[in-house]
Formats: sequence, C-alpha cells, structure tokens
Amino acid sequence: MVREQQVKSLRQRALEYLAKREYSYVELGQKLKAYAEETDDIPALLEDFKARGWLSDARFTEQIVHARKAKFGSAKVAYELREKGVADDLIAHAVETLKETELDNAREIWRKKFKASPQSRDEWAKQARFLQSRGFGFDIIKNVLNSKFEDDN
Repeated sequence: MVREQQVKSLRQRALEYLAKREYSYVELGQKLKAYAEETDDIPALLEDFKARGWLSDARFTEQIVHARKAKFGSAKVAYELREKGVADDLIAHAVETLKETELDNAREIWRKKFKASPQSRDEWAKQARFLQSRGFGFDIIKNVLNSKFEDDN
C-alpha cells in the first residue's frame, strides 16, 4: 500500500514539471516517456494540457527568447528552439524579434567580455570567434568589432 502511494501518475508528473518551468510539447513528451507504461497515452495527455492552456510552445518560445537574448545571438537561440521541438513558424518569429536588438546585445556581450578593442588581427579574430560561438552572425560581428577597431586607430 505504501508503494502505491509513492507512484505518481503521468499526469501528476507532467503538472509538476510544468509548475517548475515552461516546456515545449516535444520536450515534455520526451521527459514523460521515461515514466510511461504501455497503457499510458502521452500524446492525449499533452493535447489535453495544450487545450487547457497549460502547455504552450508559443509561451515556451517567449520564455527562452527572454532568458537567452542577453547572452546569445539569434542563431544559437534558434538552434536551441529547434532542439526542443518548437515549430518553424514560432522560431522564425522569435528570430525576427531577436534581430531587432541583436546588435545592441552583441555590443553589450562584447563589452562584458573584452575591456579593450582588438589591437591586432589575431585579437580581432579571437573576439570574432567568441561572438560567433554565442550565435551572432558575421554581419553583426563585423559591425561590433570593426566600429571598435576603427575607433581606436
């Protein structure tokens, strides 16, 4: 009897996950698979949650964009959303939103990491690789670094 009280239903697990943070449809489905039994219907459960407004890929996308925009560029955020199973139209909208402030975000990230403008081509390349690893496109990188490089010369 004690054992049965400790076993959580799949629905209860899903609610506990969603109480902690937003999940994408695909991501929550993958987490629940580890606890599912043959009789459990995960897609039906997820569709029910979606219908009730408890599970939303749009809300998940907004949360990820808000949390990541201060540290990463649109390419890295888009990649993460794709990995979590978010639909392409939601990713496209998120990237469009990020692009509006991407240059300012890149400058701020660059300013936090590097106190001085690149003084040589090697430093320029190092700083460019850093920004690229954060998911910024080459046009943004050139804009950030060339303006700093030219200002100092």
